Amino acid sequence: MKHRKRVQALCVVAALVLAFPAAAQSPYPIRPIRFIVGFPPGGSNNLVARMISPKLSEYLGQQVVVDNRGGANTAIATEIAANATPDGYTILMNAPGHATNPSLIKKLNYDSIRDFAFITQIGQAQNLLVTHPSFPPKSVQELIAYSKQRPGQVNYGSSGIGTSVHLSAELFQYMAGVKWLHVAYKGGGPGLVALLSGEVSLYFGNLPTVVRHARAGKLRALAVTGLKRAPAAPDIPTVAESGVPGYEVATWWGLSAPAKTPPAILARLHKETVRALNDPGVRERLQGLGAEIVASTPQQYAAYVRDEIAKWAKVIKAAGIRAD
Repeated sequence: MKHRKRVQALCVVAALVLAFPAAAQSPYPIRPIRFIVGFPPGGSNNLVARMISPKLSEYLGQQVVVDNRGGANTAIATEIAANATPDGYTILMNAPGHATNPSLIKKLNYDSIRDFAFITQIGQAQNLLVTHPSFPPKSVQELIAYSKQRPGQVNYGSSGIGTSVHLSAELFQYMAGVKWLHVAYKGGGPGLVALLSGEVSLYFGNLPTVVRHARAGKLRALAVTGLKRAPAAPDIPTVAESGVPGYEVATWWGLSAPAKTPPAILARLHKETVRALNDPGVRERLQGLGAEIVASTPQQYAAYVRDEIAKWAKVIKAAGIRAD
């Protein structure tokens, strides 16, 4: 008798679930979402995250809170995200470090591909070679000549070992045949402050971060790192056209979640992120800073990250760069 009643009760529950499937699933989201950024405030990653997070909050109906976890070329933030519960309440801003760390750091506590579900590539931007106004060279050719006369004496800042800022300088040195002194900082913000104060002489800053300082006369802009001039700064030549043919580097940003995040949640995050990137106000602010909006599919973004890992593995090996 007891067994029959138990079976009858289970049948009733099953019937209710089938009749009301929405009630059997928790709606998403029902609480704030943590948006982890692998750099301290002040750099382009933080800037881009804070430009799109208000619209994400509006479209998702819950606050999207930016959580800056700088250090180790985004490895600290990435490990936190990799170990987070895959329920859609932790998302990660990816940057070039996501692709370079596998070659830079011998023992990563995560896998850059296997441990993540890729949502979309937000966008990309060129870097901008800028110098302190007191630094004598006023062009790329003058910089090369000046550096060759003073091997190892010209210092440059970066946002950390293996970042696009650092690798931009390493590639320049390799292709131009010069040797500089590297001073690594814990993020784009501190690196930029060091340049503005004259602590370092030059810097390959992310265009959205440094272009406003160049326009204000606080820095001297020498060249952008793309093969073509940046739409946001068409008056600034490229490194390639200024004496280093074939030179090209770009920084990028993307959004991912821990692996095994439910497909329906990933689809919602992709939909609302693309919607935020298509908002006229967001587009205007990002493009005004020199960013090119991509808004790719998850599949396209995953393929892009794989290609970046392979590309920079060759460069890092050739330059003998290690972060540990």
